[in-house]
Amino acid sequence: MQALCAFVKTPGHTRATNYCPRCGNELAFRRHEAMERTWALIIAAAICYVPANLLPVMTSITAMGAQADTIIGGVILLYRTGSWHLALIVLIASVIIPLTKLFALAYLLITVQRCSAKSNRERAQLYRLVEFIGRWSMLDVFVIAFVVALVQLKPLMAAQPRYGILFFAAVVILTIFASQSFDPRLIWDSANKMEERNE
Repeated sequence: MQALCAFVKTPGHTRATNYCPRCGNELAFRRHEAMERTWALIIAAAICYVPANLLPVMTSITAMGAQADTIIGGVILLYRTGSWHLALIVLIASVIIPLTKLFALAYLLITVQRCSAKSNRERAQLYRLVEFIGRWSMLDVFVIAFVVALVQLKPLMAAQPRYGILFFAAVVILTIFASQSFDPRLIWDSANKMEERNE
């Protein structure tokens, strides 16, 4: 993979001018309405986060009857049965990470809108961390799908996914789209605007 040369160029009208004249890589242009789109995705994810944690994500059916479990209920059940390490993984992947991503993206948007010139490097690192964490956010959905498939193999037990998992998957997908729609160059733009105001 060829390294980027950091050449700055205004967008052209023809496709040939959308490549760097210095290194030949495709140019990365600004994302239009990045803040508005990111805010919309964050708000939608926050709305879906509530039913994702309140509605059951899985129903387990045994000879004793059926039991519906929410994400938190599943974490408590795993902890009580001695699987504290698995309970911790589900808690981090299902509750803490999505909530942290929502707060982190909201913090980045608020500081950009307020033209904050402080801790630009830290905010850029926070954005990279949010993008890195995003790829692990579907872990809980895969765990539930694996458990459902595994339990179906036993003759006296069965498990069914419930509506809560759909809302959780929506939260994960919306936060991934939100982190991709946010333009990190806005962090440095807000710092430049603040410096121009102070001059």
